Amino acid sequence: MERRGFIKRLGLGAAVLSGAGMLSHPSFGEEKVAAAPFKLDFAPHFGMFKQHAPGGILDELRFMADQGFRSLEDNGLLKRPIAEQELIGKTLSDLGMRMGVFVVDGGDNWKVSLASGKPEFMDNFLATCRASVEAAKRVNAKWMTVVPGYFDRNLPIGVQTGHVIDALKRGAEIFEPHGLTMVLEPLSDNPDLFLRHADQTYMICRAVGSVACKILYDAYHMQRNEGNLIANMEKTWSEIAYIQIGDNPGRKEPGTGEINYGNVFQYIHKKGFTGILGMEHGNALSGKEGELALIDAYRKVDVK
Repeated sequence: MERRGFIKRLGLGAAVLSGAGMLSHPSFGEEKVAAAPFKLDFAPHFGMFKQHAPGGILDELRFMADQGFRSLEDNGLLKRPIAEQELIGKTLSDLGMRMGVFVVDGGDNWKVSLASGKPEFMDNFLATCRASVEAAKRVNAKWMTVVPGYFDRNLPIGVQTGHVIDALKRGAEIFEPHGLTMVLEPLSDNPDLFLRHADQTYMICRAVGSVACKILYDAYHMQRNEGNLIANMEKTWSEIAYIQIGDNPGRKEPGTGEINYGNVFQYIHKKGFTGILGMEHGNALSGKEGELALIDAYRKVDVK
């Protein structure tokens, strides 16, 4: 697979150059020039550049690196075979890239909820945390996404919150000795989800009281749920360890919706943030042209 991917990489039709985000189309046989690294550490995910890197995930990782990206997100890493996890880890290391979040995925149904306090859900969560530690070692990951699940409508909200805090304290006991951090993500997908707001997530992180339990601030979800992004980030900044991106409406790259990502990224940069900003969104346009347009969109909003 590596050899086939390498051959296909030689025929890439375009590369994004540094500076103004202009596109260069090398002629056949011309040596491809790698783009300058982005100033902010944006992290694409697999499938985002599949038209330019049809040779598979290693081919795509190399393409990402060539375009100036320094990190990767892979929500589904935990479900990949161990050998594939190890191969991703080695390739990231060879390319000098970092691993972003993957999901502590203990089931396919969000209705399986830590808010309920049911022992079977707690047991499954803790077992998945232990499996996540091993997966993190294979790819040198530092952050794992945790979503508590749905409301339990039969319980008062304070009791549900207590159950979630109890579960996360147990999870932190697993992650903290390994220098790993679970990042809690408030979501906007539907109103049945327990965790929906930045201040709620801040409160829970403070109650857990561990460096292994912080906030994943997804600007797309927070724009939908509460808006006022910069002000709300400022209020909860001490607990934010990871950031994700997606414009609204549409959940595509910056510049396709209403969020002024140029201002948001300037704020994040001025705060001294050196972590990863995950590109958890789709491509606004299809094909190779859409992939190049996405890269160009990030060049336009990257800090100078």
